[in-house]
Amino acid sequence: MKVIIRDNGKEASLWVAHRIADAINAKAKVSDKPFVIGFCTGSTPLDTYAELIRMVKAGEVSFKNVISFNMDEYVGIPVDHPESYHSFMYHNLFDHIDEPKENIHILDGNAPDLAAECESYERKIVEAGGFDLFFGGIGEDGHIAFNEPFSSLQSRTRVVTLTEDTLRVNSRFFGNDMNKVPKQAMSVGVATVLSAKEVVILALGPKKARAIKESIEGPMSHMVTVSALQNHPDGIIVLDDDAAGELKVNSYRYFKAVEAAEAR
Repeated sequence: MKVIIRDNGKEASLWVAHRIADAINAKAKVSDKPFVIGFCTGSTPLDTYAELIRMVKAGEVSFKNVISFNMDEYVGIPVDHPESYHSFMYHNLFDHIDEPKENIHILDGNAPDLAAECESYERKIVEAGGFDLFFGGIGEDGHIAFNEPFSSLQSRTRVVTLTEDTLRVNSRFFGNDMNKVPKQAMSVGVATVLSAKEVVILALGPKKARAIKESIEGPMSHMVTVSALQNHPDGIIVLDDDAAGELKVNSYRYFKAVEAAEAR
């Protein structure tokens, strides 16, 4: 696992945006096959998406040969609901870049057969060639996507029931009313994420510090599902100083020293 630490959230977000753009451009130089990426939602990726939009408009990267799969969606929420992840992604990214609409994949939380929708989603990822890069965030309890604590580390895309902690955190998007937050969601599994050639996790702010400590310094555990990244050959966690606040001093110094050495 590689850990990148930046002074603030803006710098960390820009690092991720440029890592994504570099990966897209690198594949385009050697192959005409599409670049397959996983995307996340929430407040964490907003600055990263804003920078990707800027880069597309500046001609620094193109999504014309990119296929994307979003990590999750609420069950039973209308697609055009302002808090659906369909709405989020189009408003904050897809409406502003050149990715063809037919290349955009988001789980259908209103599908007549949710299990079949999840199975189909997994097949489509495989048929696209598998993830070149998966970009995700981390929950305050250390979950990735909606793989709540005690989710199997071998899990695949499925319907999940959201914990009270997640409902409480996400209620900020629903007028701070937990009763308005859908109780179920569809989510890629931990194994789905780990199937990517590269996984980049962005964590910002002091509320993520405990989860980051457990994910990096603790054992790999289904209690903290993002800790499974410890077993990935090309996993990267990108932090701001606040999110790194509970790491041991020696851990912090080690990761900074490794990055400095690689930059030489």
